[in-house]
Amino acid sequence: MKEYRFTIILILGAIALSFYLLYPTYENYQNNKGIEKVVSERKIELKESQPNLPEDKVNKELKLVEDSIKASNPAIEATKLKSIKLGLDLQGGMRVVLEVNTGKLLEKLAKNPDATFHKVITKAEKEAAISNESVVDIVAKMLQDKGIRLSRYFGSVRDKDSKIIDKLNQNSDDAVTRAMEIIRNRVDQYGVSEPSIQRQGSRRVIVELPGIAREEEAKQLLQGTALLQFSLVKDAQTTINIMQKIDDVLAGKNDSTSNKSKNDSTVAANDSLDNQQLSPEEFAKKHPFFSIALINPQAKTADAYVSEDNKAKLQFMLNKPEVKAVIPNNVEFLFSAKSFGKQDGKSIYKLYLVNKKPELTGGVITDAQATIDPNTSSAIVNMQMNSEGAAEWARITGANIGKRIAIILDGAVYSAPNVINKIPSGNSQITGMANMEEAKLLEIVLKAGALPAPVSIIEERTVGPSLGEDSIKAGFKSVLIGFFLVALFMIFYYKRAGQIAAASLLFTILFILGVLAGFGATLTLPGIAGIILTIGMAVDANVLIYERIREEMATGKTVKASVDSGFEKANSAIIDSNITTFLTGIILYQFGSGPVQGFALTLMIGIVASLFSALVIVKLIFNIMVTKGMKITLG
Repeated sequence: MKEYRFTIILILGAIALSFYLLYPTYENYQNNKGIEKVVSERKIELKESQPNLPEDKVNKELKLVEDSIKASNPAIEATKLKSIKLGLDLQGGMRVVLEVNTGKLLEKLAKNPDATFHKVITKAEKEAAISNESVVDIVAKMLQDKGIRLSRYFGSVRDKDSKIIDKLNQNSDDAVTRAMEIIRNRVDQYGVSEPSIQRQGSRRVIVELPGIAREEEAKQLLQGTALLQFSLVKDAQTTINIMQKIDDVLAGKNDSTSNKSKNDSTVAANDSLDNQQLSPEEFAKKHPFFSIALINPQAKTADAYVSEDNKAKLQFMLNKPEVKAVIPNNVEFLFSAKSFGKQDGKSIYKLYLVNKKPELTGGVITDAQATIDPNTSSAIVNMQMNSEGAAEWARITGANIGKRIAIILDGAVYSAPNVINKIPSGNSQITGMANMEEAKLLEIVLKAGALPAPVSIIEERTVGPSLGEDSIKAGFKSVLIGFFLVALFMIFYYKRAGQIAAASLLFTILFILGVLAGFGATLTLPGIAGIILTIGMAVDANVLIYERIREEMATGKTVKASVDSGFEKANSAIIDSNITTFLTGIILYQFGSGPVQGFALTLMIGIVASLFSALVIVKLIFNIMVTKGMKITLG
């Protein structure tokens, strides 16, 4: 037995290491069962104590219970990170196909774009949506057909169209690459384990997010362009005058100056109308704008309050050509990012009038940190600017003391605080977040950087946790059936030697799962298929060895000589066939994506594990049996 000591230690070490690497997976399973039990008990309590509680509030309460359990015990999350990770098809999650808006990128790169340019971009985007041709090539072709050189909008006058096209295509390609990196940074900071982010075609990105529970947050994380702007809010007098002109135009009044003699406050106009006791229908007819954009008479500002069901209607009004004609070109109306309460069950949003040209953009932000404001106990995001931004911010705040500056992210106003004094440090705050989760999400978007162009979701698929659980059960059942069928065949055909081969299969599966856990790999449904294939292939080596041993025993050799000769002569055929399959697995992993990679990974791990089981473990068992004089039957 001494000559087998090293081999025994090696095998026991491999088994012990596999169990050690798989223990966090077992522990994570137990933790999940414990959390599910507590959550289930809490759900029963809620149903009994508050039977009329809406389902969304029940789910929110249960989510808080789950989060509190995980927060109170950091070891739960640490154990989860060390366990075998499950892919999108096994634990549920989201699969999103994003498309980078090349048209918006070209609008950003263009110099002095006019109406003709915007029409060409719009038409090119529609054409690109139904063809494989790039937006850049379509735009170039359309402009050339109109007899317009590309240098009219891009590059310099001396640049040829071909040079400009090449440069724009390069910018478009770089935009997609940069978008992928920014999305990857955001996803990594969000805490998604084993995300899959791949490029598809010239302008699409496929993102798979296993285990995502808050789908709307994930979509916001992926689509947010992170265009941060600091713009001055117009004073109440200017805002009221513009709103009054809009109201007059919508009401069909020709003499828009007739109201100049009135009080410059809409409050006074509303009071006057109230005194006349107009019905809501009459008021809406005479004042279409102010019937849905309400001014608080007690406020010192002219911010309008709009219910959520009137936002689209008001935006439609503001987009009318006759309304745009009375709105100065240097200002724009923007809605608040979040509601400011509810009325009659409907969320209320603010409408601000701000300068169209921002005083400062978010490119100067170097750091962002979500935290709790000690004064208000509300979630905020603290921002730190670079030296150039800090100097500019000091100038802006110093020159606008007493005025309001709107903090705008992706076209929505998060807050519009008053400038109390000059801010020389470059530190600033964003308020208006509903909770810490939302603040953390904003922090991630700001820190990860701004997307070079907007991205839109063109395809979205959600795999529910229950469907993933069904996949796990089906996959586990398939592995068991495959194992038992192969084991029964080997035992029936090779008798005791078949029993040894069946036992080696258990070690093969153990080693595969141990390696997956140790390297932090992700187990997917195709990966399970790879394990099942490995089970069938693993006994292939045993079959070759056993047939060789049979041939040697038929020549009259002793059992020990037959075993040694059988393993030695079968080695070359076993190794050659497995190396060929292993190389195929490498090619699949290198050039495949998603499910194909999962299959290839488990296949390669399975090949190495099955070779170790057949050539080391099975050989050791045979040698020990021969040494002890035990009978070996090969059918």
